Amino acid sequence: MAIIGGIFDRTRRRDGEYIDLAEQVAETEGEEAMMHVKVAELQNYEDMREFTDYVYKGDILILDTAPISSDDLELERITNELKRVVNDIGGDIAGLGRNLLIITPAGIKIDRRKIRASF
Repeated sequence: MAIIGGIFDRTRRRDGEYIDLAEQVAETEGEEAMMHVKVAELQNYEDMREFTDYVYKGDILILDTAPISSDDLELERITNELKRVVNDIGGDIAGLGRNLLIITPAGIKIDRRKIRASF
C-alpha cells in the first residue's frame, strides 16, 4: 500500500519530475506478504515441477509459454498438467492472450469478463 501512495502522491514531487521506482520498491522491502505473484517463462515440460510448487505454496503464477508455443503437443501436455494441479488444489487457470497463462491457488478465482471503461 505504501508504494501506491508514494507513486501517486503529488506533494512528494513536482510536475515534470520523473519517479524512481527503485526508490519506491526499496521503501516496501522487509514487509512480508502472505502471497506473491510470480512470473515465469516455461522452456520445457521439466520446468513444470518447480513452477507448480509456487502455486501449491499459495502464490499466483503468470506463466509465459512463448518459448514452446510452436510445439502444440508439448503445449497441450503442459496445459493438461496445469489443469490437474488446479483441480488438485482448488485453484483456477486462464489464458491471458496467446502466450500467457495465469494460475491461482485455492481461494482465488479468475473473473474472465473484461472490465471496460464506462465513459
